[in-house]
Parts: sequence; C-alpha cells; structure tokens
Amino acid sequence: MELFGFEISRSKSKTEKSFVPPHDDGSLETIRAGGYYGTYFDIEGTANSETQLIKRYRDISMMGDVDAAIEDVVNDAISNLDDEKPIKLNLDQVSQSATVKKAIVTEFDNVLKMLDFNIRAQDYFRRWYIDGRIFFHKVIDTEKPKDGIKDIRYVDPRKIRKVREVKKEKDKKSQVTLIKDVQEYFVFDEKGIATNSQMSYRTDVVNDKAIKVSKDAVTYCTSGLVDQDRNIPLSYLHKAIRPANQLRMMENAVVIYRITRAPERRIFYIDVGNLPTGKAEQYLKDVMSRYRNKLVYDSDTGEIRDDKKFMSMLEDFWLPRKEGGRGTEIQTLPGGANLGEIEDVVYFQKKLYQSLNVPISRLEQQTGLNFGRSAEITRDELKFTKFISKLRNRFSGIFDDLLKSQLVLKGVINEEEWPDIRNDLQYLFASDAYYTESKDQEVLRSRLEILNGVVPFIGQLFSREYVQKQIMRFSDEEIELLDKQIAASQETEITNGEENE
Repeated sequence: MELFGFEISRSKSKTEKSFVPPHDDGSLETIRAGGYYGTYFDIEGTANSETQLIKRYRDISMMGDVDAAIEDVVNDAISNLDDEKPIKLNLDQVSQSATVKKAIVTEFDNVLKMLDFNIRAQDYFRRWYIDGRIFFHKVIDTEKPKDGIKDIRYVDPRKIRKVREVKKEKDKKSQVTLIKDVQEYFVFDEKGIATNSQMSYRTDVVNDKAIKVSKDAVTYCTSGLVDQDRNIPLSYLHKAIRPANQLRMMENAVVIYRITRAPERRIFYIDVGNLPTGKAEQYLKDVMSRYRNKLVYDSDTGEIRDDKKFMSMLEDFWLPRKEGGRGTEIQTLPGGANLGEIEDVVYFQKKLYQSLNVPISRLEQQTGLNFGRSAEITRDELKFTKFISKLRNRFSGIFDDLLKSQLVLKGVINEEEWPDIRNDLQYLFASDAYYTESKDQEVLRSRLEILNGVVPFIGQLFSREYVQKQIMRFSDEEIELLDKQIAASQETEITNGEENE
C-alpha cells in the first residue's frame, strides 16, 4: 500500500534476526505487525503528546526574552551574507570521479533551489529549533521517477508521525521471541491531532482519516534530544519551559506589586453616629460607592482600566466610627519601598539564558562587541560556538536524505554507494562568527611564540616532525600539503633567481 509517496528500489537481502528493534531517535513509534495498520495505530493518542509539546514550545518562543535568545542562536547558525550562500558542499574527501562530483554539486544546488534555502534558511532552522523536528514531503512524478524530485514541501509536524511496524516470531529451538521483519512508514492526518489529556499509546482505536505515506517520500530531522520514558523527540526549548514560566510569573508579580504598592492608600473613618448596624453598613457603602476609585490590572494585556465590577487590590479602607469617636477622619498609608529593585527578575532571566545555552553576556544590551584579542572572549562564547556547531551538524541531516534521493532517482549513484559518499561529505555553513576567528588567531599566535623559543634547538633536542605535530598541531595531511607547497615555492624562487642572473 503506497499513498502520497514513492519508494526507492533496493536490493532485497535477508535481515539478521534479533530480539530488539533497531535503535531510533524518538521520532517514531514501534507497533505490532499484522493486519491493517489503522488497527494498531492510534493517531490521536500517540501524536497528541507531541502536539501538546510542540504547542508549548511555540508558546514560550513568543516571549520576548526567549525570542531574543532564539534569534541569537539562529543568526549564529545561519548567516545570510550578501556575497556568500548560507551553505556549501565540500567534496574534497569524496573518492569519486570528477563527473560524479560535478553531478553531486549540481543536484545539491537543485535541492537548495527547491527549498528556496538561500532566502528561507533561517525560517527552516528556526522551525526545527523550536519544534525539535522538521518534515518535508518529496514530490516526484511517479510516471517519470528518473526526473528526480520535482518539489519539496514543508509538513506541519503536528500532522505527521513515523511508525515502525515490527513482526516477531518465536524461535523453535530456543523458544525466544525474535524480530522477523521491520517496516517503517509515516502516518499523516490533514486535520491535525486531537487533544487528549493523557500521553498514552493505544492500539484499540482506528483512525480511518489517516493516510499511510511511504518512508522514502518524507524527509525529516529531529533535534537528537529524546524523552526516554515516552520515546518522543524534544526541542532545545524543553529545558527553558520552567524558567520561562517562572520568569513570566515573576514579571507579572513585579508589575502587580508595583501597581498595588506604589500608590498611597487611604483609611476613611466614617462617622455613623447612632445609626443601627444595618443602616450604618448601608450608609458606609453609599459613601464608598460615591468616592472610591476602581482600577484593575489585566495581566494578559498589561492594561490598567477603571472597572467597578471587579474587586481590585487598590481599594482604600473604609471603617465605621460610632458616636463618641473623633468624627470622620482620613489617614494616608505610605506606598511600598524599594520598588526599583529587579534582582529577582534578572536572576530568572539569567536562568532562562543558561537553559538555552546562550551566553548571559548577550542579555545585557549595553555590552559592546570586542574585535580585539581573543583573550577578552568569555568561556561562554566559546561554549556557544561549539553548541552552534553541534546544531549545524544535526540540522544538515535534512540534506543527507534529500541529496540521496535525488542522486539515486537520477541514477548518478546507486544506494549502496551512498554510505561511503556520505561519510566524506562536508557541509560548510557560512559564518560571521568573529569570536571563532579571534580564538583561532590567538591560538596561532601562542603557538608561534612557543615556536620561536624552540627553533634554536631543532636538530639538537627537538626534531622537525616533533615541532610540526606537538607544537603546531599539524595533521599528517597538513604536513604533506605544506611540504609540497614549500618545495614548489623554493623551486619558483630558484627559477626566478636564474632568470634574473
């Protein structure tokens, strides 16, 4: 059964038997095999947990502080420079012919064009970073599959789920249940996933509206973070849910405290004379309704309005005073002190940035960017650079599957050749990270300073090879390349010298 997709042909080989299914990254659900797929798959119950989780991620991403941190991550990961593409393909290590390499580069450019990646790169990365997953449907002409992918369309992750169908059998000799066959496919529901309070997987509900999609028709990439208990992928915002909510509550509490404690409140002592208790209370209410203000604060909109149908925290105090007292009197209570302190808000802001792996220094808007020596670069910035590199490597998995499908469909390579090519592929992201450049310059400067002190002892205490590998940290490939370049340069100098003579 193949709907809404295609399947790349491959050689059929026997699968080695095991008692556990293949490892996954939380992007799929493992179910029993046998019968119609809908009998054993509950699209509402299974994907509902992910739907609620994605909605929560998107909600907190709209917070100002979270959005600012996300922008820092996205801008560092994807750089849209005027004179450079966001990503390039490096094939220097690929052991294929020049014709195949040229075809690979051409098809990679075609994939980027279909994605409109030069323009929408940051949009894709932002969706992947927030949701923790991203899906694309590869559209082909089923009558002309050799033409390759015709279009690549984004799929809402709340509407699709990958399923692994496992068929087991009991070994006759050992009586151990082994896995006989494993099938994988996607289930798509256009209307989205219904809500359910429980995140449990049920197998007794049939969803006849779901569409079974071939595995090879969908490209997906997850964050790599997995909830081991529920086996679902998580977003990099997952750790920020708690501090983001705490920060939101703290900010609301601070605003409410400022509003309620900043103004001076009054105490009205109303002389009720010898009126009975009932009439005295009615008289007090009449006076209150005549003179009181009714200001309320709306935490959702941040507005202050006059609304007398709500009880407010700005109420003055109205107290009756019987005959024999000092008569009607008004006293003033002072407002709260230390209203300008926000250390608690700053604390939760820092906790939020720490949970997102963003340097806290970027929280302070007045902090300038130093393009000087890298000794002035904080350790947090170096950690952030490594974090961005990890995100890039994970996100590049999108291109692996798209490029593989394109090359196999067009006959540039066969599927058996792809693993070797993939291991040698390098995706080069454009970068304007001056922190990294400054760090590299500082490291090179330090090595050269050490080298100056070692040079007089080369040939006596240290060998040339030792200096190249231990001090300059050159690899064997770099040493070989540098030796060739030095030899070529020396030959050029000799030739020029002979010509001058």
